[in-house]
Amino acid sequence: MDITASKTTVDRHYDLVIIGTGSGNSIPGPEFEDRSIAIIEEASFGGTCLNAGCIPSKMYVHTADTALHTRRSGRLGLEAEINSVDWPGIVSRIFENRVDPIAAAGEEYRRGPRTPNIDVYDQHAVFVGERTLRTGQAGRQRIISGDQVVIAAGSRPSIPEAIAASGVRYHTNEDIMRLQQLPKSLVIVGGGYIAMEFAHVFDALGAEVTIITRSTLLRNLDNDLHAPFNHLAADRFDVRFGRTTVGAEQTDKGITVRLDDGTSATGEVLLVATGRIPNGDLLDLPAGGIETIGSGRIKVDEYGRSTTAAGVWALGDISSPYMLKHVANAEMRAVRHNLLNPENLQGMPHDHVPAATFTHPQIATVGMTEAQARENGHNVTTKVQEYGDVAYGWAMEDTTSICKLVADKDTGKLLGAHYMGPQASTLIQQMITVLAFDLDVRHFAAKQYWIHPALPEVTENALLGLAFNQPDHPKNASAHAPM
Repeated sequence: MDITASKTTVDRHYDLVIIGTGSGNSIPGPEFEDRSIAIIEEASFGGTCLNAGCIPSKMYVHTADTALHTRRSGRLGLEAEINSVDWPGIVSRIFENRVDPIAAAGEEYRRGPRTPNIDVYDQHAVFVGERTLRTGQAGRQRIISGDQVVIAAGSRPSIPEAIAASGVRYHTNEDIMRLQQLPKSLVIVGGGYIAMEFAHVFDALGAEVTIITRSTLLRNLDNDLHAPFNHLAADRFDVRFGRTTVGAEQTDKGITVRLDDGTSATGEVLLVATGRIPNGDLLDLPAGGIETIGSGRIKVDEYGRSTTAAGVWALGDISSPYMLKHVANAEMRAVRHNLLNPENLQGMPHDHVPAATFTHPQIATVGMTEAQARENGHNVTTKVQEYGDVAYGWAMEDTTSICKLVADKDTGKLLGAHYMGPQASTLIQQMITVLAFDLDVRHFAAKQYWIHPALPEVTENALLGLAFNQPDHPKNASAHAPM
């Protein structure tokens, strides 16, 4: 319907309304200077990634890596220890010096004279009609509408009912990094990437960590990474595998979490890291005619358009099958293109999506696991290459890190790459390139130099170790010896 025909009185109509300032805030560039734009953000500018996710958490991870490497430096002939951890100083460095000023500057920029075509609304918004929203609180509400609406409102932590109903004080990724003091002990409910990153951070900085997971840790990993990772984690943390939380109580020692087998776990602080849920259920989407999958995930077509509401687009956690910042950024670029080029639409970029978990050991993956490749009918060849078999692995005295490649034995096509160890998220980038450009890995290793004795030789040797039905390596190609 024509928006002007709505019975709702509209205070201001825009060419474009954007809900959320994570990746959504990157849409308005110079190409949009001739369009009136409303940006709605009820929290801090920058979204989860900047304020409570990727960026601050990796600053903590780097600090934790340094602490852990120091404690484990004896194998390199060093005698070193961590004398103290200035937790308040770490919090201040990350948030007061970096994150919070960036978030504030982002909002100031959008409110300032350099983007005069943009209005910022800083209250919660809900749909009240087709491409029409009510924002603000009673007494200062505004009704705004748009020719186009982009919903990039993200997601939030999912809280198990047993924890929510208990009334205990719990933390999530949204506030755990802003604790005033470093706890002596921490109970983590969850076994995914958020749980494992914070387990690494708090353990490395001196806290005793207990993890409660209903199955295993990082359960979607390829089997050759999954088993050793869980073994390493069990050696480092108190991991309660296969356990479900049934309740929790506040005690004089902190918080005690009760488990389904009658046991319990107690810590000064409780962190809940059991996944995230899209925020669509907070926006009254049915009033805008917007179809959802479940209660909160917006259903979109291959171009990012709502399947039921004309002129409505969605990107990021609220609609994407991938809750990853780099995917949200890529989806934003596609939606931005589509807004500017309605006659030449781009599809949402969901091919060969990589992911990394910044725990210890670091994990990075792209493509299929070996099991998935076989399920998809490929004639599979694999190679598991240990870091310790190349020279730089010797330098690190590494005994646990691996690279696993999965390829098609008949075609020479890479199907998946899986790294567990130092620099995993960096090393995997070459294999992402292989997938993105559909390169034949029978040629890839031998047609380029690999700096010796750098760590990428792990990848080189894994490639050269793949067995193909029609090998296409030059006759002199062979895996490099460590020295």
